[in-house]
Amino acid sequence: MANKKHIEELRITLLEKKDLIISNINDSRESINSLKNSECNDEFDYAEVSSDSFKEGIIANQQIAELKEIEEALVRVEKGSYGICDMCDEIIALGRLRAKPFAKFCTPCREIYEEENQK
Repeated sequence: MANKKHIEELRITLLEKKDLIISNINDSRESINSLKNSECNDEFDYAEVSSDSFKEGIIANQQIAELKEIEEALVRVEKGSYGICDMCDEIIALGRLRAKPFAKFCTPCREIYEEENQK
């Protein structure tokens, strides 16, 4: 169970991750923009630029989703509900929070959630 000291440490970790992700998203956007402005001399160049832009876009979208989860976790910290499973209202194990500080489900509920969302 996370005490106030653990929650503060995790809050700091969340803020650091948030800053890093925002930086990564901005870097991806700059990279995509520079790829758009690059010269393509033939179809191979065009294919390479298109592929690189696509990959950068996918990475940026994944990071945006993670950023949203981090921001939601920070709201839970402020509300005092951080570390409580959204599904069963049980305490999320400290080890799980350290591994994934924006976790909103305990391990058993995460497995149920993932099973239901694979369908």
